[in-house]
Amino acid sequence: MTTVYLVQHGDKEREPGDAGLTELGRGQAAVTASWLQQLGLRALYSSPLRRARETAEPIARATGLPVQLDGRLRERVNWDGTQAFDAFLADWDRCTRDRDLVPGDGESSRSAGERLRAFVAALSGGRGQVAAVSHGGVTTDLLRTLLGDDALPPHLIDQGIPPCAITTLDDLHVIAIASTEHFS
Repeated sequence: MTTVYLVQHGDKEREPGDAGLTELGRGQAAVTASWLQQLGLRALYSSPLRRARETAEPIARATGLPVQLDGRLRERVNWDGTQAFDAFLADWDRCTRDRDLVPGDGESSRSAGERLRAFVAALSGGRGQVAAVSHGGVTTDLLRTLLGDDALPPHLIDQGIPPCAITTLDDLHVIAIASTEHFS
């Protein structure tokens, strides 16, 4: 069995494009790395987006594992600044409500959930523990795909996953959703 620790990236800069982490986000990533270091991870993956890579870097230093970039961990759509932020949020909300709606430069919620499910399924059947740094939207899309909306915590779809929260899966079985206990 493979246990996958799906790590939400840390707090990010509020800017368009491939934004990096804030100082707070770097601190969150460091605490998360310390917690993950104790688990004996056998592999570390990251979305290619900067905020995820910057979250994965302290985990790599703490564990001695190389970061393996995987596009299946990327977010379903990224604000690039070509539209006002409020318009981007409105599009995000429409795509969240209608899982099959495809935004202009993105991917539907259903498609993104299936993409991340395929990533986790490819790891299934192995032995050991793996960390994968990803994004809140696509992680929520995965949980909606695996469990359905009614099984999710009520706030998750509307408020999202907190920075550096960890969702744990054993193969494709959800063990914990958006846990922040490692910050205690």
